[in-house]
Amino acid sequence: MATACPPLSLQPAYLSGRGYGGDGGGRDGGGAAAGERDQGEEGRETAGLAHEAGRESYQLLCERHPSFRERSENVDLVVEISLQPWKVFKPDGVILFSDILTPLPGMNIPFDIVKGKGPVIFDPLRTAAAVNEVREFVPEEWVPYVGQALNILQEEVNNEAAVLGFVGAPFTLASYCVEGGSSKNFSKIKKMAFSEPEILHNLLQKFTTSMANYIKYQADNGAQAVQIFDSWATELSPVDFEEFSLPYLKQIVDSVKETHPELPLILYASGSGGLLERLPLTGVDVVSLDWTVDMAEGRKRLGSNIAVQGNVDPGVLFGSKEFISKRIFDTVQKAGNSGHVLNLGHGIKVGTPEENVAHFFEVAKGIRY
Repeated sequence: MATACPPLSLQPAYLSGRGYGGDGGGRDGGGAAAGERDQGEEGRETAGLAHEAGRESYQLLCERHPSFRERSENVDLVVEISLQPWKVFKPDGVILFSDILTPLPGMNIPFDIVKGKGPVIFDPLRTAAAVNEVREFVPEEWVPYVGQALNILQEEVNNEAAVLGFVGAPFTLASYCVEGGSSKNFSKIKKMAFSEPEILHNLLQKFTTSMANYIKYQADNGAQAVQIFDSWATELSPVDFEEFSLPYLKQIVDSVKETHPELPLILYASGSGGLLERLPLTGVDVVSLDWTVDMAEGRKRLGSNIAVQGNVDPGVLFGSKEFISKRIFDTVQKAGNSGHVLNLGHGIKVGTPEENVAHFFEVAKGIRY
């Protein structure tokens, strides 16, 4: 997730202009099937990266606006930051600059993102009474700047790229709120899960309803695909994932597809190798892989009915241009000739040479099937 400046490690989610906003058809601008919507025009490989934390223009903006929440809750700043990488590299998508915790104040969960520490939940949710105080999120009332920014972004890119939104998954949001912030061992939420599961299920249901509404809100305001981040679901064993994450993810997807059947939904869970076969059961259109899973093995384990995103190691961009090209071609070959969004397996690293980022796009956009 996005943390305090400088690291902006949003998992990338760029999709093709053709499939997500290029050729019309529906609110989300593209009704193509999973196998074709992420191929660009003339079968071109699609590519994208997250906001580049190391760019000088972003660093200067951080100096002027040191508060992450100010940067992510001001329409003009959100638009400016969201467009920075697109203006330089022209990827196939523009991802909304925001944070998965942005909805929390609207759910009666005060928080802040503290430089050098990350997210801080002021009153962690550890009792039934505290969870009962959590209210349903109404994005129109609490985050109008998100809708305004998405509308402006869609106008700015003018169908030259897809506009992408994102939300946090229920278990990941619950983890932050129960732990009180980031965690290394997740002991507090696991204690709740294994000793008072009814409290956790109550909280997960509230996040599920709220995030389904938030996805619909983003789609109604210009997002042409939405990625769901379940960053901490991989801290669960498979059997616990099936109880505390999977049913809520599926509920979100089912709810969104009822009202926005053509909206592509992407799921990302870092370190998901142990859960891979379970991720398509959520009903999402695309599963995003990190670099710890071999692309060919991931394809095989996920099955042929779902698109895949990823999964070049971000560290590869510190290598030579020849090395970067080799890894790109290897990933594309293993992914096959359809249903693949070429991308990094996680957010771009601070200090990544800008010329290597440019090379990534140059090579990716030159690939033809």
